[in-house]
Amino acid sequence: MLATRFRVAPTLRCAVRSFTTLPSNPHIKVFSHPKDPKSYILSLLPTTPPTPTLSIGTTTALPPTPQSFITNPHFLSILNSVLAQHAYSDPGLQSQAQALASPAGFSFLPRTGARKVGKKGSDTGAGGASAEGGAGGAGRGGWVHLSDERTPVDFGRIAWPEDIFGSVEVDGQGKIIEGTFQGSGTYRVVTNQGILGLSPYLMEKLVARFKEEEAKEKQKA
Repeated sequence: MLATRFRVAPTLRCAVRSFTTLPSNPHIKVFSHPKDPKSYILSLLPTTPPTPTLSIGTTTALPPTPQSFITNPHFLSILNSVLAQHAYSDPGLQSQAQALASPAGFSFLPRTGARKVGKKGSDTGAGGASAEGGAGGAGRGGWVHLSDERTPVDFGRIAWPEDIFGSVEVDGQGKIIEGTFQGSGTYRVVTNQGILGLSPYLMEKLVARFKEEEAKEKQKA
């Protein structure tokens, strides 16, 4: 008697990703808003559904614009906390500090007039990044600014207020003094030039902090 053997086909499990990422910043996840079909939630975390209190904010347009985006105040609070803790270790900011305290030092050029925009809508060299200094220099120390990297600037220029995260104090040897970070109070997550541009080092620290905050939220639930 022949025994008939049946082979059961394995069930395929397809993992459906419920978010996309912004082309300009792959660290930022885009989720459909569960309560507003015309809005999106932006987050640094891939968790589905996203936690609104840990989001960057919401937007009614993609890519987000200053007119469509609403910042989550709690995000800014965490961002400033992370920068206060880790900005002094950022390689780019350390390079600025060393340049400020070098024998030649460097001065800064204040902004005047309207923002210059190139043919493709990009800044022409007077925009904000993290390569500008502040008062001091030439062995005396001073202050340097930590600014958003979404818009490159010419060396020695100061970023627009909306692009400056804050400032740190530098000693005469070109070392950033830990614990001196001061938030600018003028930073905007989204401008006409783009959205949140941190160095790889600081972005890693920020994402790690949000994962910690998410773990705390789950423990409370």
